[in-house]
Amino acid sequence: MALSDYEQRLVDKVAEVGWFCVSVHAHGDAPGFAYSVGFAETLKSPECIIFGLPSKLMHSMLWSVFDQLKAGGALQDGHRWSGLLQGFDCVSRPVHPTQVTRERFNSALWYWGDPAKRGKSLEAYQIFWPGAVSGAFPWEAGCDQVLRDLQPLLYLPNAVGLA
Repeated sequence: MALSDYEQRLVDKVAEVGWFCVSVHAHGDAPGFAYSVGFAETLKSPECIIFGLPSKLMHSMLWSVFDQLKAGGALQDGHRWSGLLQGFDCVSRPVHPTQVTRERFNSALWYWGDPAKRGKSLEAYQIFWPGAVSGAFPWEAGCDQVLRDLQPLLYLPNAVGLA
């Protein structure tokens, strides 16, 4: 089956630079987000996702994560990342497997392929940014509700279908 123009562009970009950025615009109450495709292949690292900032900024942040990973960095729960946002550190948290869904990682899941053939499911980390005034992250006391609404807590299990 032939690839669509979008799929071919994604495959070509991963081959050329090592990864591809997918940007999804905000709609309704859902914040916009951007995620990587290709970190898993190129760097043997989980993919990354960022929510709630302008697309170009999230793309730039993902480039910085890619460069730091390429230089020997590693994604870890609670790791503080400098150099992603001027004047602020960001924090990485692992995305719970139930949150790695087509709604959030469609192109990465397509590129990754069948987990049975790969021997494991796609893994991802969310990069969180703090409030500019409080410096608090969404899971911390003192964090503004607007900031919490912009950054869903993907490290928690997806509650859909649970009693």
